[in-house]
This record gives sequence, structure tokens and C-alpha cells, in this order.
Amino acid sequence: MLSASFSSSSLARWSQRLLAAILLGGQVIVHLVTKPLHRRNTVEQMAAVGPESLLITLVTASFVGMVFTIQVTREFINFGATPAVGGVLALTLARELAPVLTAVIIAGRVGSAFAAEIGTMQVTEQIDALQLLKTDPVDYLVIPRVIACALMLPLLTILSFITGMTGGLVITTTMFNISQTVFLDSARVFMSVWDLVSAMIKAVVFGGLIAIIGSSWGLTTTGGAKGVGQSTTTAVVTALLAIFITNFFLSWLMFQSSALNF
Repeated sequence: MLSASFSSSSLARWSQRLLAAILLGGQVIVHLVTKPLHRRNTVEQMAAVGPESLLITLVTASFVGMVFTIQVTREFINFGATPAVGGVLALTLARELAPVLTAVIIAGRVGSAFAAEIGTMQVTEQIDALQLLKTDPVDYLVIPRVIACALMLPLLTILSFITGMTGGLVITTTMFNISQTVFLDSARVFMSVWDLVSAMIKAVVFGGLIAIIGSSWGLTTTGGAKGVGQSTTTAVVTALLAIFITNFFLSWLMFQSSALNF
């Protein structure tokens, strides 16, 4: 009985914070149009999101590309479809793996940091101090993070795509004796410009979601140090859910015509 009551209260609290995040997203859109940008804060956040996340992003992408290539190439060889390996890897990385995996990494690394940092400011009343100084926390804290994620995530996604393709190329040429020319020609034939554009669109949306959810969970933190820890955990989980659900709808909107034609 106590457990059920606790679960209900936790769900109600999570729903309230999700609603607050949606409202914060609306505020961000309005403030982006009407308020000046804190450039120094934005540059600092861009450095935290981009260069500091680059290594782990590229390492992840390279191994994902190699593992995917190993699994796919073995089956394609059995079916006599070896020349299609490069194209299938390119499509998979561009449409799904590169934007989604990059967003997952940023959600775990950066989204949690946003929630922890702003949550600590909230429980130590630094947010109240900003308001007393007539500084809007949305303008000063949230918008620089949203812009940083929305700008850096597409760049990281492109680099992830290139790194994943390079990893796949290394595997096909060294383990399966498929020529580099066959691999790259297959990727060029299979892919279109829209595949890369769709990856960029997804990355921008995912970046905005990560920043808004992390910031909102930080701003709604209560309960001292324990509350900061809980906010950090639930912010990451919520961001991951948002990424996966949004990815489904974006993929359906972007590629449903291709599926219907097929």
C-alpha cells in the first residue's frame, strides 16, 4: 500500500515537472525572439557541449560502425549482396544511429550536468539571487544551454557519421576483403542529401530537448543534496524517453513517403 502511494506521488511529481518543462520550452521560444542573448554564457556552454564531448562521441561512433558492419556484412555475403554493405551502413548511420546515439551520449553527459548545476543553484537559493538582481534565469541560464546544444549536436552528429563510416570501411577492407571503392560507391548510390539533412534536423530537436529537460528539472529541484541527485537521474531518464519517442515521430514524418512507395 505504501509502495503504491509512493509510486503515485512520484508519477504525479514527474508529470508536474514534465508540464513545467513544456512551459519552459514555450518561454525559451518567446525569449529567443524578444530578448538579447548572453553571448559569453552561450560560448561557454558551446565549449562544454561540443569539444568536451567530442572524444567519447567519436569513440562510440567508431565502435558502433565497426560492430554494425561485422554483423551486416556476414549476412550480406551469404545472400550475395556484398556491394550493398556501404550503402546500408551509410543510411543507418545517417538516419538513425548517428543522431540518436550522439543525443544519448549528450543526454547522459551534458543533460545530467545541466540538471545538477542548475539544481544546486536552486537549492542554494542562487536562482532567487539572480531574480533579486533583475536577471531572468531563463535568459541567463536556460537559453545559452539550449542554443549550445542545438548548434553543437548537429556538428557532433556529422562527425559521428564520418567516424562510423570510417570504422565500417576499416572492417570491410581488413576482415572481409571488400574494396574501398565498392564500399564508398555503395554509400554514394544509396544516400541522398536529404538523409544528412534529416540527421541535422533530428540533432537540433534532440539538442533542444536535452537542454530544456535538464534545465527544467534543475529549476524545479527541491530537497537539498538528495533532491539534486534525484533531479539529475530523472532528467537523464526523461531526456532519453523524449529522444526515443521524438525520434519515432520524426522518422515517420521524414520517411513515410519512402515506405509507402516501397
